[in-house]
Amino acid sequence: MADTAAHLVDRVFPHVPVRQWVLSFPHALRYRLAYDSDLITDVLDIFIKTVFASLIRRAAEFGAVRKPQCGAVSFIQRFGSALDLNVHIHALLLDGIYAADDQGWPRFQVLLSPDNEEVARVTASLAEAITDFLRRRGLGPESDREESDPLSRDQPWLAGLYAASVLGRTAFGPNAGRRTTRAGDQIDPESMEAFASPRCANVNGFSLHANVALNGADRKRLERLIRYCARPPVAVERLEELSDRRVLYRLKRPWRNGATHVVFQPQELLEKLAALVPAPRAHSERYSGVFAPAAAWRPLIVPAAAAADQDEPPPPMDQLSLTPGVSVKASVAVPPETSVISSEGHGRNYTWSELMKRVWGLDVFECPRCHGPMRFLAAIHPPDATRRILECLGLPSRAPPIARAAPQLSVS
Repeated sequence: MADTAAHLVDRVFPHVPVRQWVLSFPHALRYRLAYDSDLITDVLDIFIKTVFASLIRRAAEFGAVRKPQCGAVSFIQRFGSALDLNVHIHALLLDGIYAADDQGWPRFQVLLSPDNEEVARVTASLAEAITDFLRRRGLGPESDREESDPLSRDQPWLAGLYAASVLGRTAFGPNAGRRTTRAGDQIDPESMEAFASPRCANVNGFSLHANVALNGADRKRLERLIRYCARPPVAVERLEELSDRRVLYRLKRPWRNGATHVVFQPQELLEKLAALVPAPRAHSERYSGVFAPAAAWRPLIVPAAAAADQDEPPPPMDQLSLTPGVSVKASVAVPPETSVISSEGHGRNYTWSELMKRVWGLDVFECPRCHGPMRFLAAIHPPDATRRILECLGLPSRAPPIARAAPQLSVS
């Protein structure tokens, strides 16, 4: 999570505004997307193209644009806040478009934020386009059940697991078919409007949210947003074992019905986690538009590429014109034939020390006494040598004792 966020901030996203678009699906479609990776790719393609078309259309309102290009990095998440199976998409799009200037180099055109009507229009277009696509694929409501749901035919156990998790129910055991146990204070129904959000629309079960936006200079907040998009399904700090051996999982925020946490039997928790395992050979992170690997303008836009061929960094966003519809040079253009190599000489992956410094502000190589930099002297592997060094320093040389295993639960 932290490594992906650092990579995207340092080497992919240029210093231009970014907006998060989150698309959720009807329950029936979530079930099919849970195991059909090809369908996820097709639906994601419809989603990205529809939002790209909205950006280009709004840019054209300020005048003609040459070769308009958009960019997006999408994350496919499988989980909801209660560990239910909820396949949805977090897409981070450049909040504007790149267009060719008189010399053919890309220049960024800032756009006004989409209003509620525009988000509703995009949601309606998405609902119609995806529904039509499913009908053409033979996956509509009138399609043959056995042909449209091969998982139910070939792996009925897994199909039942997915279906129950999508609906927030238990698939197996003594509570099979029942809803997941929820608890919490009830909320006054009159205060339901407090949960409404701007730039959010729902059409036939398709929900689109586009209210989170960042300016190009706020790189730390962008990194935190990417970590949120790339996060794992379980937040361990919200997990708690109760005295009766059940497991409590706190929700990130109260639901509309007032629920603040869900409670599982141990076997039910394992059932929920099993449903969250993604399909094999399915990427959860996708690049589109100018960020696609073969995009012609990608070497001209991404920071890692531009840094190799420029004498000075791009101008900060506060020095760029942010007037909607005005083109600004937000990246340095280099000839396409130029060989681009990162000036940092940094590998793709970050070391643990780098990630700890970025996430927690903790420099593990800082001396606790003089606060100067430390360096590796040696890596000591033999246990005997390690024990002698620890004893010489007055530190414990024996590993902590292992607690006895908990007795097994009998499952009827």
